[in-house]
Amino acid sequence: MESPDAPQQTDISNIGEFGLIAVLRDKLGEPSDDDLVSGIGDDTAVYRVDDDRVHLLTTDTLTEGIHFDRAFMPMEHLGFKALSVNVSDIAAMNATPRYATVTLGLSQQVSVEMAETIYEGVKEACDAYDMTVVGGDTVSAHALSLSVTVVGEADENDVVYRSGAQVGDKLCVTGDIGASYAGLKVLVRNRQQLDEQGEDFQPNLDPFSYVIRRHLAPPAQLKTVKDWADAGVTPNALIDISDGLASEVHHLCEASEVGAQLYEPALPIDPETRNTATDFGEDVNRYALIGGEDYELVFTMPEEDLDALDPQSYTVIGDIEAPEDPDHPVLIQRADGENVPLQPGGYDHFDDRA
Repeated sequence: MESPDAPQQTDISNIGEFGLIAVLRDKLGEPSDDDLVSGIGDDTAVYRVDDDRVHLLTTDTLTEGIHFDRAFMPMEHLGFKALSVNVSDIAAMNATPRYATVTLGLSQQVSVEMAETIYEGVKEACDAYDMTVVGGDTVSAHALSLSVTVVGEADENDVVYRSGAQVGDKLCVTGDIGASYAGLKVLVRNRQQLDEQGEDFQPNLDPFSYVIRRHLAPPAQLKTVKDWADAGVTPNALIDISDGLASEVHHLCEASEVGAQLYEPALPIDPETRNTATDFGEDVNRYALIGGEDYELVFTMPEEDLDALDPQSYTVIGDIEAPEDPDHPVLIQRADGENVPLQPGGYDHFDDRA
């Protein structure tokens, strides 16, 4: 029985991932390092290594049973994805990845051959992103996990933060969104059907090949960063979609102290994602707004700068505005014309903690 004098314990799910980050950041206090350009609070940390050159540092972990299910996650794809999610953070700062370290947490169910296959995916990602794994660690664990740290680099003046959005900017997104969530829905359903029907179950995944691929092996948008450099333009603000569009737009607006007006009919959604939502009898716009792990880029830019870009490489989904209601800084106009507050929903690592 707990003593009545014991300090109160707060479950992390009560404050969520970002509430926990705020608590831990306050515990550390304000950094005093003159070479630190940006610490906790953006997609990566940024620190100065020369007069005009910076390094960018980011870490992410994928844990079995939380971020992936080995029943439908090929080990090669797992290795590729573990690198991609970190490279996406570097891309979300308008920078270039260079080096990575990888820590493998290996359960008793993981064989040498499985570990080798994971590293085939890691190597594939290194080749795709022109980067190098330079070390890491292997540890025994209760469940398979991969923790990856990536170091990137850029000229200090080229780095783009969440905090730079300006009233009058266009709010844009690369590629299409909601596909990864759609792929996850299909994979989970097939896993359930396999459990129920056993060897008699014959899955037909052909109609869902695109969304499944987007979930299992999402590419980081480094090409977009290179295209911006080639076009001679730089976004004012930038963030990647890891937890869901609605969540990321709120992060960007909070950091920039602005509001946003989104237009639901403008959301770029692939036809296969729409078909998947129809197959499940669900609203595809929900997939696009709260579905995470698309790893596309959300950015703001003056309308005149957009003319320098390939119009097929992005979609304007809204406008950056001065917030009329501080409690609801982000609005979305539905297809029927109704304009409603967009709630910052999305993936939270601690929502369903046991």
